[in-house]
Formats: sequence, C-alpha cells, structure tokens
Amino acid sequence: MKKKILSVLLIFVLCFAMAACGGDDSDNEARPAEGTTLMMATTTSTADTGLLDYLKPIFLEDTGIDLQWTAVGTGEALAMGQNGDVDIVLVHAKASEEEFVASGAGVERFPVMYNDFVVVGPEEEGKYGDDITACFGAIQEGKLTFVSRGDDSGTDKKEKKIWAALEIDPTENPNYLESGQGMGATITMADEKEAYTLTDRGTWLKFKNDADLNIELNIVCEGAKDLLNQYGVIAVNPEMFEGLNNEAANVFIEWICSDKVQELIGQYGVEEYGQALFTPNAGTDN
Repeated sequence: MKKKILSVLLIFVLCFAMAACGGDDSDNEARPAEGTTLMMATTTSTADTGLLDYLKPIFLEDTGIDLQWTAVGTGEALAMGQNGDVDIVLVHAKASEEEFVASGAGVERFPVMYNDFVVVGPEEEGKYGDDITACFGAIQEGKLTFVSRGDDSGTDKKEKKIWAALEIDPTENPNYLESGQGMGATITMADEKEAYTLTDRGTWLKFKNDADLNIELNIVCEGAKDLLNQYGVIAVNPEMFEGLNNEAANVFIEWICSDKVQELIGQYGVEEYGQALFTPNAGTDN
C-alpha cells in the first residue's frame, strides 16, 4: 500500500515539475525574446518627437523586450549597423537604406511610417507655398541665413539633394551654417539666429508647441512633391556579426508593422497638436 501511495505521489510531483518548467508553449512562441534587450540605432526625429518614449513601454508590455536606442543622424545610425554595434536600425533615407541592405549589413527593409519635410524661417506663414525652388532660390540669392544639420542625417541628405537639383551650391552663401547636431537643436539654433532650416514636420510640431522654447519661426514652404519623408526599419544581418539579438529585432519589426501599433503611430500627436506626427504605412512599397 505504501509503495502504491509513493508511486502516486511521485507521478504527481513529476507532472507538477514538468508544468512549471514547460509553461505555455503558445505563450513562449509569442514572446521568444522576452527578458532581453533590443539595441537600436535611429534618427534623432524619432527621439525628439517623443515617439519612441511613447512606444517603449507598450513594446515592453507586449513582448517583454526592453528597447534601448541611440539617436543620431541616419548616416551614423546606418554606420552603427554596418559595424554590428546594434541589432536594428530605424531611419529615413530610402536610397541609403537600400544600399545598407545591398551591402549585406541589413537583412530586409520594411516601411513603417512617413511624414514630410518643411522649410521654416522668420517670414510669414506660407510665404512660398509649395514652391521649394522659389524658397531655396530666395535664400541663396538674398544670402539669407540658413542652418543646415550638416551631419549626414536623412534630413541633411534631403536638403543637399534639393540644392543639387536646383544646381545651387549653398556654400557660396556666406550665411550658410552647419549645426552638426540633431533636428531639435538645429531648429533651436535657427530660431536664435532668425534663420531658415529644413526640418521634418514631426520634430517641428513638437518644438514649435513647446511653450518653454518659444520658437518664433514659421513654416514658409510645405507640400512640395519632393518633401516626403519615409521611415524604414531593418534588422542588422546576424550572419555578418556575432552576438546580435536578431530574434528580438524580428519581434520588433513584426510588432511595429502590426495593425495595432500602426494605429497607435497614427494617433500619436493628434490630441496634443491637432494632427499626427507620423502617418503609418507598413506593408507598402515606399
């Protein structure tokens, strides 16, 4: 009788131990990288707008993964990926992103969201409408002060591309300056100098509506076809670098492109600024 009781107890203990160790398989599959950290290199605009601070706790709650990031210009962010210093990049310079993937440093590019670039300056709102040619031409011709980021960021690349398309060398303007800083700091510098600058709309809305900064510049040019600002996310290639958290990177890509998070991105900023800072567009070919 004692042997029978002991056998039953042993079976019970073993079943309990297996349940405790195994857990729910479906939950494990849904959260494969739980308890780990995902290292991201990203553009300053995703940080300056507060978007990542907004998404970070939601990502942690949904996946158990702690998102950490370094916010720099797109060029530097991609260089961090090229060196295997991060697991994933979230940037906004499509041609450079495609080169990053083609080089083998990135696995695949996924569009996430977009906003647009605007030119801000010390003149009245809408001075040049959507005529970027007239706007940049007037700045160059009048030798007006223009603050460029000058940091190989996505914004800097876009600005240089516009000057080149207009066959203008902005450095011939003695009042063409380079901040060498992120978007928020560049807006602040332009405001202090009563200058013009090119900025993404999301960062502009964040800083323009900050009462402590008291930014007095206005949008003087917007809506030009060439001012679209698309963001993409790319996992760094784990076959090129050891120690990458590729599992967490793939979880993040799936998460940020999901319907739930795309809707959250589309809502971000609406209540505070009256418009979204970014428009979600995962699943497109942008």
